[in-house]
Amino acid sequence: MAMISVAPKSASDARVSEYLNRHARRVETCPPGTCPLVVQLSLLRASGAQTCGKCVPCRDGIPRLAGMLERIVDCEADEGALESLRALAEMIRDTADCAIGYEAADAVLAGLDSFADEYRSHIEQRACSPGVGQTVPCETLCPAHVDVPAYIAFVAEGDYASAINTIRKDNPFPTACAFVCEHPCEQRCRRALIDAPINIRAVKKFAVDQVPADSVPVPARSAATGRSVAVIGGGPSGLTCAYYLALMGHAVTIYEGKRQLGGMLRYGIPAYRFPRERLDEDIRAILSTGGIEVRCDTLVGEREMDEIVREFDAVYVAIGAQAGKTLRIENDDAEGVSPAIDLLNAIGEGAYPDYTGKRVVVVGGGNVAMDCARTAVRAGADEVSIVYRRRKEDMTALPAEVESAMAEGVEMITLEAPVAVEVDGQGRCAALVTQPQMIGPVRGGRPSPLAADKPQRRIEAEAILVAVGQSVVARPFEDFGLESAWGCLVTDEYMRAKGRDNVFAGGECCSGSSTVIREIGAGKVAARNIDEFLGYHHTLDGAPSVPEPQFNDRTPRGRVEVAERPARVRKHDFSEVEEGMSREEARQECGRCLRCDCFGCGTLEEGRQRYA
Repeated sequence: MAMISVAPKSASDARVSEYLNRHARRVETCPPGTCPLVVQLSLLRASGAQTCGKCVPCRDGIPRLAGMLERIVDCEADEGALESLRALAEMIRDTADCAIGYEAADAVLAGLDSFADEYRSHIEQRACSPGVGQTVPCETLCPAHVDVPAYIAFVAEGDYASAINTIRKDNPFPTACAFVCEHPCEQRCRRALIDAPINIRAVKKFAVDQVPADSVPVPARSAATGRSVAVIGGGPSGLTCAYYLALMGHAVTIYEGKRQLGGMLRYGIPAYRFPRERLDEDIRAILSTGGIEVRCDTLVGEREMDEIVREFDAVYVAIGAQAGKTLRIENDDAEGVSPAIDLLNAIGEGAYPDYTGKRVVVVGGGNVAMDCARTAVRAGADEVSIVYRRRKEDMTALPAEVESAMAEGVEMITLEAPVAVEVDGQGRCAALVTQPQMIGPVRGGRPSPLAADKPQRRIEAEAILVAVGQSVVARPFEDFGLESAWGCLVTDEYMRAKGRDNVFAGGECCSGSSTVIREIGAGKVAARNIDEFLGYHHTLDGAPSVPEPQFNDRTPRGRVEVAERPARVRKHDFSEVEEGMSREEARQECGRCLRCDCFGCGTLEEGRQRYA
């Protein structure tokens, strides 16, 4: 029998493959701030190069469309150009024979709507919108705009206290973010041009593991201003605002409804992900600034709000989204059915559940759902399942959290939508009834589920935890006179609440359920706006001088990943699951930083320009 051999790829094929790989990396690492019209033009030209030439709308229309768009990009077009561009794009979309033509035209039409301000700027101002231009991606994508390259450089030198102070200049929660930040800073890390993004969060965690945050002195407080500010809510946003206002010299009073400070960090994240004693390190450091009075176990209603507004010069409302949403299905109020956030709140107070011998079902696909499922495993449940109406890849939880939950024995039941809760003779939940789903059209960036023509399913459970989102308890503030929409407080561009001149609001009470780093970013901006409102313009530095850049290692190498304790061990306790980096691993990971703050486009400070 003759053997059939397969010829290896030619050298030409290998070069093409390498070129495509490098091109893909450049797309993935495209930094924020790039003019979207330029990106659209490049994509349109790429589409024009793929046309087969048989279809007139595609063959002749795309080059003409690209020419019109080029004039707009070059700021040489007049007002009528936008109407002509839209008309031609609609014609190509509606008459092209294949996807090359109609998808290219549809992308232009989408851009005309999505980037309307940018188009107007090119027509009316003859320039890109303010702020367009390459920046250091990691700092730009961090909601708190932390100087990432600087603290990585300090960690590389073993100066952990300076690293913590560099982080603290823009984010007073270095420990919290080292444990639970979703690290958006890594999304456009330019190191991905070579191999993979730097493990920024793990480097930060290594720093705070070496030197506790509360052992590093905070910057000196500015002279007292005689002004007073009330902060409603002691979560990450409220504490961040209080920290910066106190450093500016204002007297701050925090009103917190629960027994302890921390908000979602204490009452929304299980201890195995973020030990409470590590949270206390950040809080002690914040309160060490002085000038901050804390009033816990103090709920603020309409009457209290009225008194606070009259007593203080300014008020910042940062109450967070602490109320759980319901399923709104039959028997959703049965015994055994509860919002997931209630479970996490109880754990924050030290009251751990006992699910020994029970079957637990968690409804939802976000990080809260994963937290509750993994908590149920540790609470002794016989079976733990997560029911989600979309696919696993559509879950909003971090992929690492999903993988960790599965490793601990959590079953993922996807494409199942809850329709009813089945109860026993005593009114307790006995099972969750679901309707199988199928994936439908993409809406809002994700495929939407549709009911499939399949029989309903019965999932037995003695406990059902609902993790389908959280809502803001805004009624007391609405009664006070603050404007709201869709359950959230409404503010102007300066975060001032509509209804009262000296009341500001930010974080989850304005945006809905969010992430820790976004809450911190909101508190930081609020502090700056309140300071300006009070008639000041304080500048806070306090960060040490950034180390001079060393020669960076551009040799492709693997990214250092943080390991977790074995699932068969960690699922039996609430101890920290992550294992930190070694000194050797931290040095290697820091050495992968390309120091974009000093080299290339987007250098951060004039003092660093000499390295460009």
